[in-house]
Amino acid sequence: MSPSLYSALQIAVIAAVTILLRFLPFWLFGGGRKTPKFVSYLGSVLPSAIMGMLVVYCLRNLEFSAASGWLPAVIAGAAVAALQALTRRSLVSILGGTALYMVLVNFL
Repeated sequence: MSPSLYSALQIAVIAAVTILLRFLPFWLFGGGRKTPKFVSYLGSVLPSAIMGMLVVYCLRNLEFSAASGWLPAVIAGAAVAALQALTRRSLVSILGGTALYMVLVNFL
């Protein structure tokens, strides 16, 4: 099989799986059918669980031997929490916290 044909088939399979994953919920729960309670429950608890996992992932390798190893991450994390509480806009919180973190890492 030629490399270009292999690449084209690879792209076609990836596109088909992506389309299937996008339309599958509509096929399963469309047509006026009620969404199962378990799926609704997962929709309500997973966002918080994922955010918690991301916080742990981001803070797992902090180095406490010097303030410059942990202080920027803690300050930026607190800023993200404060911005989220004040604005309730995820994009503002993420961008603000990222910008503050980059400033602190480069100047602390």
